[in-house]
Amino acid sequence: MTTAIILAGGTGHRMKQDIPKQFIHVYDKPIIIYTLESFQKHPQIDAIEVVCLEGWHEILWAYAKQFNITKLRWIVPGGTTGQESIKNGVEHLNGICQDDDIIVIHDGIRPLIEEGVLSDVIIKCQQYGNAVSSLPYNEQIFVKTDENTTQRYIPRETLKRVSTPQAYKYGKLLWAYNKAFKDKIGINTSSYTNTMMVDLGETLYFAAGSDRNIKLTTQDDLDMFKGFLSSNKRTNMKQG
Repeated sequence: MTTAIILAGGTGHRMKQDIPKQFIHVYDKPIIIYTLESFQKHPQIDAIEVVCLEGWHEILWAYAKQFNITKLRWIVPGGTTGQESIKNGVEHLNGICQDDDIIVIHDGIRPLIEEGVLSDVIIKCQQYGNAVSSLPYNEQIFVKTDENTTQRYIPRETLKRVSTPQAYKYGKLLWAYNKAFKDKIGINTSSYTNTMMVDLGETLYFAAGSDRNIKLTTQDDLDMFKGFLSSNKRTNMKQG
């Protein structure tokens, strides 16, 4: 079984909206539904669990019914940090998922996930036990000597940009979160599953990524998302 854990626990203060950013409507549809539709349509996704901000569970169930997200099986409460939220989602699946089942973790505010990216992360996880979507890093990275100067750079060909979706075998994922929270490894506010795994000594495997897979954190990101949707609508009208 392949299960998606979708994270929708953020409040989205940087978006400067009155509601959490994952519930902002774009063209009469909440952002979280755009994300869920990609997983609903993908043939290798069997079930969806959403880790959701408290007070929004019933609203999300209502949206799922309205937009026919039939693979949504569970909504669980988020934690005080991103890592706590993921841990809540992982632990809730204990007794439901088997050790070799694949868990795909994805940010609810990355609504432009492509089928090929999701397919590749699942395939790589089947082969290697985990997979993280990735892209080359095309900017120059310099290490500062102090706030004003630098004498050292990191060759960009040695770097990869990593985001969600990420996929892990359930048994290893459950073990990792139990150990990380017990030993306080890889659970600070900037940590995510991938960085935690590396902190625990695990090797990660790269899967395909996409520049379209943007994370909506600011108003500029939201405008870019609207632009993608408008472009797709125009393309579909021409093809029709």
